[in-house]
Amino acid sequence: MVHRLVVSYGQPADPAAFDAHYRDTHAPLARQMPGLVRYTYGHPRTLDPEQPAPYLVAELDFDSEKAMGEAFRSPEGQAASADVPTFASGGATMTSFDVLTVS
Repeated sequence: MVHRLVVSYGQPADPAAFDAHYRDTHAPLARQMPGLVRYTYGHPRTLDPEQPAPYLVAELDFDSEKAMGEAFRSPEGQAASADVPTFASGGATMTSFDVLTVS
């Protein structure tokens, strides 16, 4: 079963600097985490104009919750985690879940 981590980033103070750092520094760090089987990110658009969308959402898939925990305890995971406060001025919310396939 796939275990997915979702990271939702709030609106940064400097979007251009955020995007450059995420693309050029953070994504390459996170991509090195052991056990990572899929990593995607993008800028979501809200379907309800009264509810603001996060600035950026990243999804990281692992084979299990245990594999995700091991990835974050690794030197690569610790480096990626330590990098977040250096660019995420709008904050970051992390949630995870076991992916259930409907169809």
